Amino acid sequence: MAEISLEEIVSLAKRRGFIYQGSEIYGGLAGTWDYGPLGIQLKRTIENLWWKHFVEDRDDMYGVDTAILMNPKVWEASGHIQSFTDPLVEDIKTKKRYRLDHLLEENGVDIRNLNLGQMIHKLKELKLTSPEGNELGNAAMFNLLFKTNIGAVEGEASKVYLRGETAQGMFVNFKNILDSFYPNLPFGIAQIGRAFRNEISPRDFVFRTREFGIMELEYFIRPETWEAEFQKWIDATYAWFEALGLPKSKIHEKEVPKEERAHYSKRTLDFEFEYPFGIKEIAGLAYRTDFDLAQHELFSGKNLKYTPKEGGEPFIPHVIEPTYGLERHILAVLANAYTVDEVNGEKRIYLKLPAQLAPIKVAVFPLLKNKPELTERAREVYRGLVKEFGAVTWDDNGNIGKRYRRQDEIGTPHCVTIDFQTLEDNTVTIRDRDTTTQERINVEELTNKLRG
Repeated sequence: MAEISLEEIVSLAKRRGFIYQGSEIYGGLAGTWDYGPLGIQLKRTIENLWWKHFVEDRDDMYGVDTAILMNPKVWEASGHIQSFTDPLVEDIKTKKRYRLDHLLEENGVDIRNLNLGQMIHKLKELKLTSPEGNELGNAAMFNLLFKTNIGAVEGEASKVYLRGETAQGMFVNFKNILDSFYPNLPFGIAQIGRAFRNEISPRDFVFRTREFGIMELEYFIRPETWEAEFQKWIDATYAWFEALGLPKSKIHEKEVPKEERAHYSKRTLDFEFEYPFGIKEIAGLAYRTDFDLAQHELFSGKNLKYTPKEGGEPFIPHVIEPTYGLERHILAVLANAYTVDEVNGEKRIYLKLPAQLAPIKVAVFPLLKNKPELTERAREVYRGLVKEFGAVTWDDNGNIGKRYRRQDEIGTPHCVTIDFQTLEDNTVTIRDRDTTTQERINVEELTNKLRG
């Protein structure tokens, strides 16, 4: 990935309508991004594929869509109010705040196993300054939950939080799923939703943002089976990456040591991808034990135990949690697909997307836009393909070469051109994105060829 920079991917994403800076006409808002027509198509394709892979194709999953605003006691029970923090340090002169761990990492410090005091010691030892060159101080842990208020009067009683993770919505609905469906263990609850974190240093395009999507599962198990179930989810995660077309050689496992794990985790495994800016986390797998359900039972006073159908004492199930970052998946797919080659002596940039992920499946061209007979026949072909494939685009702007380049850059697998020969023998030219080879086939064979 060294030869492809993040800047090149950002440029293509903006140029071709995948991803724009949030609030761009007002100078933007750091850590926010808007998805254009092709970006939202790619995003929804990944979401739908994930849902099919982990929910629809299984008989042990129950999907939910839970509220972003929750009773604040939820976050008290989960430990987020006490423990959902990042280490910050302040520029003494400008009062700007920076992530202390990020500053140390950027200067070659291994921050694993370092607590706040040890990080402050390293900061002083290295005599690090702010990006403006000023002295740094006032280090503290900063809670990442966004606070807001509900109702007409602001105050402590009206305070709520934007959810920092989607998991708690599934835990608080555990009893509802039991009461409505009475499932056998093991079973899971699945959700795709938005989460919010007050990141002080959003960075690397859509990799680290203040608002993001999570595709997540809470898989409820008997405690004695956790190791076997954990391995099953490792295997399932690799199968998911394969479905996305991400090569296994670019996926790395990181066993998270005890001192780095979240307060609820007995084992955490991070899956990392080779992004242009380094090997970074794309997904995670955590064994959360019975921490969350036990906490919610304690704080709510509700019985959250599972009663085995075959008899036996009720107990609180344990949980395996696979988590997949949606924006990080999108960025990985774009980075993996970004390809540069040479065609007829000219540099070509194209997205080598798997056909199932491509935002546009087929592009249809009339050879010339000012010939009504060609345009009319091309429109007939276009309408037929739209019925079959849905995501089909029409392009008659500029010469054929420029149209090919546009479609290559957005990852369209095939382009179909209608020319004067089409009017004579009902054949069209179909061009392959990756090889640029062209083939002449009958219109009646077109659908099967494109599906093939």
